Amino acid sequence: MTAPDGLCAVVLAAGEGTRLRPLTTRVPKALCPVGNVPLLDRALHRLAGLGLTGPQRVAVNACYLADQVVTHVGDRAHLSVEPGDPLGTAGGLGNLRDWIAGRGVLVGNADAYLADPGAAPGPDVAALLAGWDFRSVRLLGRPAPDPRAPGTFDGHVFTGFSLLPWHRVRELPASFGDLVRTVWRPAEAAGELTVVPYPGTFFDTGTPADYLAANLHAAGDGTLIAPDATVTGHARHAVVGAGAVVRGDVERVVVWPGATVGRHERLRDVIRAADGLTVAAVPGGR
Repeated sequence: MTAPDGLCAVVLAAGEGTRLRPLTTRVPKALCPVGNVPLLDRALHRLAGLGLTGPQRVAVNACYLADQVVTHVGDRAHLSVEPGDPLGTAGGLGNLRDWIAGRGVLVGNADAYLADPGAAPGPDVAALLAGWDFRSVRLLGRPAPDPRAPGTFDGHVFTGFSLLPWHRVRELPASFGDLVRTVWRPAEAAGELTVVPYPGTFFDTGTPADYLAANLHAAGDGTLIAPDATVTGHARHAVVGAGAVVRGDVERVVVWPGATVGRHERLRDVIRAADGLTVAAVPGGR
């Protein structure tokens, strides 16, 4: 399915990712690699799968370490750099009102990892767009373990993409705010919100454990090694980034681009970045 006319897309990439510190002291969360692909590139690829490409139809906001995001995006999308602190999910859209300019908007979180074995990126979320009336609000979701838990919508957990009509966006100020309180809950109260189930796998990558889990899912049952990485040790169920060197033993590990694992090191359930930075990612931890 190709996105209908009158629809644009915004990828939210302004946040720091505080729960991923100290990894995100070096790289904004949106540029953290999952399966050796930056999260932001995964989001842009998914939009391209819906026919949404280029700076006329796709925007990316940036704030924390904004220069890295701007350089990485280049001319692939319209860039909205927020001064000072991030404006939040609602403020980020408010800051883009003149660019959205009357269109409906598909909003995606850069940090959402989605994978559906039955559909390619883009077609996997096409149900969110099918038959949309440009008046209601739609959220992509998965059934919640506790359907009545706070933060759920119609018994579902939000999985990173929402579809918003212009009349819900045009009044958003370019000041800090979140979409839950300013758009989603008011639309829900008005009977104008629908959750579209996502059949695949979702991780928000917000914690080291979920970030590791997303990487291992991207690796499938094996090990994903960048073509220019060097592995002379042992790597099992791991992701090894570009230019990385693994001389030791790693299992359930993400080795970032340019990082090194020494000959006598044995790493389990961690993320290894450059300069020996190692972040524990306990399975099931938060």
